[in-house]
Amino acid sequence: MTDSRGFRQDVYDAVVVGGGHNGLVAAAYLARAGRSVLVLERLGHTGGAAVSTRPFPGVEARLSRYSYLVSLLPSKIVRDLGLSFAVRKRGISSYTPAERDGRPTGLLVGGGEARTRESFRRLTGSDREYERWRAFYGTTAEVAAKVFPTLTEPLPSREELRARVGDEAAWRMLFEEPLGRTIEDRFDDDLVRGVVLTDGLIGTFADAHDPTLLQNRCFLYHVIGGGTGDWDVPVGGMGAFTDALAAAARGAGAEIATGHEAVRIDTDGTGRAEVAFRTAAGEGSVAARTVLVGASPRALAELLGETPPEPAPEGAQLKINMLLRRLPRLRDTSVDPREAFAGTFHIAEGYAALARAHAEAAAGELPSAPPSEIYCHSLTDPSVLGPELAARGHQTLTLFGLHAPARLFERDNTEAREVLLTATLAQLDAHLAEPLTDCLAMDDDGRPCIEAKTPLDLERDLRLPGGHIFHRDLSWPYAEEAGGTGRWGVETAHRNVLLCGAGAVRGGGVSGIPGHNAAMAALGR
Repeated sequence: MTDSRGFRQDVYDAVVVGGGHNGLVAAAYLARAGRSVLVLERLGHTGGAAVSTRPFPGVEARLSRYSYLVSLLPSKIVRDLGLSFAVRKRGISSYTPAERDGRPTGLLVGGGEARTRESFRRLTGSDREYERWRAFYGTTAEVAAKVFPTLTEPLPSREELRARVGDEAAWRMLFEEPLGRTIEDRFDDDLVRGVVLTDGLIGTFADAHDPTLLQNRCFLYHVIGGGTGDWDVPVGGMGAFTDALAAAARGAGAEIATGHEAVRIDTDGTGRAEVAFRTAAGEGSVAARTVLVGASPRALAELLGETPPEPAPEGAQLKINMLLRRLPRLRDTSVDPREAFAGTFHIAEGYAALARAHAEAAAGELPSAPPSEIYCHSLTDPSVLGPELAARGHQTLTLFGLHAPARLFERDNTEAREVLLTATLAQLDAHLAEPLTDCLAMDDDGRPCIEAKTPLDLERDLRLPGGHIFHRDLSWPYAEEAGGTGRWGVETAHRNVLLCGAGAVRGGGVSGIPGHNAAMAALGR
């Protein structure tokens, strides 16, 4: 039976604020455990940043609009929740175009060990850099196999995780020394160094030698996913994952109310809270024994009427979505575009180029040679395209630009977006045998199928604070000595209010881990 608000309960065991993927994971676990659960979602749909949309009018192409690939999602969550969801491996890990001695070339990683070795040899003139690469990533793979399983366990202490890793050299390399030193000690080639560094910069504005080791934290999460570090393609797009989560939550008995924006949380700190919300029809409130918040720590503080944590988060990326009539031809004719774009296509990401771009952005200037990387979902999973588009050879491209902090867009977001978009595409065109614009599809209005999103756009569209895709700077996957993180890394100062979003300890990325851990914390009580 429902009340006048349409909800079935007077007091819910749990109210989840936010219907993004983490909130849905938490809701599904709690409902499967027999708890009464209500999810309040501000938007008219679930999924948050992990959605598939048709951004181009009249064009049947569903793009993973904000988040693209899956690495950190534990298979345990997929099994536990019985999700109808799958990922596909990419046959090529990455391709990085370059020019050496006046000729186009590049580094292809993937397609088998022999082929990768030959690509390193062709680029650097010997096998030495490849052997160092293999040794380095052999070490990170060993660390990944030991650390990744801990992400869905109670939060270990630093010393407990260190003992789990069991390799002092690896621990020092990843957890104690700046990533820049590690890279410079192990690799000589500027391009190889840059490719390694990029995993420390995704959504993170940091220098390779940043003494806070922010770049190390980002790098760690990018190489431990799944215990292998592989970044896989979600079949059907990212929206297929969150649709499966919503179905699992509803199937277990959770209620999901879209178009309901939580505006305040009042709690007695122990066993009862009131969540006030507003809808297009008016305002209301609902009671809960526990509240799980999938929004950022900053938004949580505002909901509680508390002072937001400092410093304010700042995103640092440009996101570009495209639909092409065909893949462009490359200046490097030794590689097929279908292979080059099948993995991560790095642009302007040499080690020195990344340092210059960071220095320019830190000085308040848009990078003159913006670094970025491109993913082609449709090469691995053509199901995101309508049958006619797929038959005609269309392909999706999504680009993630680095070193583009929100501060650069504050004076004039529209102008800065256009300037950076133009400069980013120019860096790509430098490695193509034809302009990318010649390959763009057109929408029903006759406009090119391309859109760009700055950090300020993400803040407006998704309420990401400062456009930060991780909600705040990533944390180490262990309890900090200062304390206050709780048994699961999701606890707050209020016993019955938990953080289940990306800003939790061990949050960030499309993982579901904060949602799982918040549910475990709630069930443990």
